[in-house]
Amino acid sequence: MESPCINICLLDEETGVCRGCMRTLDEIGNWTLLSAAERSHIMASLDARRAVVEAADNDNE
Repeated sequence: MESPCINICLLDEETGVCRGCMRTLDEIGNWTLLSAAERSHIMASLDARRAVVEAADNDNE
């Protein structure tokens, strides 16, 4: 089963997503229970989430 986990587990309190994989706690906890389509949908959204988090980081510098 494909997973975006990169073993950098750090929850961002502002966004509620893991800084390593960009998933929410619910997504991480339910990953093995989700259908392949649901996991694929989440995987497709991760780059956009990362861009939002990184943009917010840049704004806060």
